Amino acid sequence: MEAFESARGDWAAWALIVFGLAYGSWGLRRGIRNRRHTHRHTHADGTVHHHEHTHVEGHSHVHADAQGRSLTPWMLFTVFVLGPCEPLIPILIVPAAAHSFWGIVGVVTVFGAVTIATMTLTTFALLRGMQLVSLRCCERWAHALAGFAILVSGGAVMWLGL
Repeated sequence: MEAFESARGDWAAWALIVFGLAYGSWGLRRGIRNRRHTHRHTHADGTVHHHEHTHVEGHSHVHADAQGRSLTPWMLFTVFVLGPCEPLIPILIVPAAAHSFWGIVGVVTVFGAVTIATMTLTTFALLRGMQLVSLRCCERWAHALAGFAILVSGGAVMWLGL
């Protein structure tokens, strides 16, 4: 079990590194190509207006609904499922296992709920705080910055032991 837990933490770190590098590189390429510019648009009824677009997002109009699907949340979910939870087994589960099966279920449930609540509240607080700051100039590079932040996180886990 210890060998599996040790390897699982390394797998998660390498998954973060590879995913962050791939996502950051893709975001960098997208940022380079994603320069906004304005075009005049004429409708069949004679209505004329100008709209911005980028060549990465396509020639979408301001009145069109943009609905896209992203695999990013599922990729991050997969990486975090493999994530390092080494304290959970020796510190929490082994003592609970000495008492009963339901003790294990309770410990795992509380640990999972607290972890998810902490991640959700931290993300919510950061999102609210970031809404107070105007970062419009960085929006073009958001994917690249996120990818490289994931890469650095994986490197910290792998080489700094975090």
